[in-house]
Amino acid sequence: MIKKIHHKLKNKEITAVGLAEKYFKRIEKRDKEILAFLTVSKELAIKQAEEVDKKISAGEEIDLLSGIPMAIKDNLCIAGERVTAASKILDNYIAPYDATVIKKMKKLGAVMLGKTNLDEFAMGASTENSAYQKTKNPLDLERVPGGSSGGSAAAVAGKMTVYALGSDTGGSIRQPSAFCGVVGLKPTYGRVSRHGLLAMASSLDQIGPITESVEDAAIILSRISGRDKMDATSAKSGGKKFEDYLSGDISGVKIGLPKEYFNDNLSGEIREITDKAVKKFEKLGAKVREISLPHSQYALPVYYIIVPSEVSSNMARYDGIRYGLSIDDDEKSIIGEGNLLETYLDTR
Repeated sequence: MIKKIHHKLKNKEITAVGLAEKYFKRIEKRDKEILAFLTVSKELAIKQAEEVDKKISAGEEIDLLSGIPMAIKDNLCIAGERVTAASKILDNYIAPYDATVIKKMKKLGAVMLGKTNLDEFAMGASTENSAYQKTKNPLDLERVPGGSSGGSAAAVAGKMTVYALGSDTGGSIRQPSAFCGVVGLKPTYGRVSRHGLLAMASSLDQIGPITESVEDAAIILSRISGRDKMDATSAKSGGKKFEDYLSGDISGVKIGLPKEYFNDNLSGEIREITDKAVKKFEKLGAKVREISLPHSQYALPVYYIIVPSEVSSNMARYDGIRYGLSIDDDEKSIIGEGNLLETYLDTR
């Protein structure tokens, strides 16, 4: 989809401003029911789109993502824009800087439509645990979109954006993407800088794309990945773009199917789809083999040891004193009996 829109922009069949306005109309029409967006940034998006149109008119080269509308999970910082992580404690907080992924997207000329809903501080799997609203699944409004990046997945599935960015700690991109019938990718840890992401569990968090196709996900990953001096855990990218791996011969490529994942708890429909994929890969020349990952049974227990401890540490910064919402007992303050501890406890 990205390449198709890019081609139309380059050939002046459409304009970036016209495209942005088209998506804002869709948001206005559809998001009343879906509730995917927390903030719509029309002024910012139109300004970004105008810059792209100027470049095209001047005959300048543009990137594949230039002028393409995107949505951003509301735990990523955009300088001068509100970032809430779907929590009331950050209701009035304006980000003072851009997240590294946002900085990269701005440089490429992406058009940022707005910020999407999530479970508060990305802790949840349904996007029902936002302090502001409950997002619905565009495929069935009686069902949840998954979470915590449910707003981003719903925005893509609802055709209210071309693609979105989300964050994934223990499934928060992959699960809502599956629920909404779109493509979601959690990159390998360190592939994408976490600078400017409001942390949940720092040793597991990663930023990744939610798209309508695998090709679009690869295009975005190529552009957001790479070493960042602001994130010591980030790694250098290879020389080849991820989208360049999507064509060519896969004869002899080995694909492992962990036997521990194919148990009685697996949905029959999922098993059927997996079997079809296996047959297709084999037809293309890949070698599919059953493998064992014996430590899989420990993944969830380990996750629930690491995550609560890291969340506890990361949430400690929201104290109502340094930034964000602050609850003061005005009566006590007037007579000089108020103190920082009471402010902290009342705010929390």
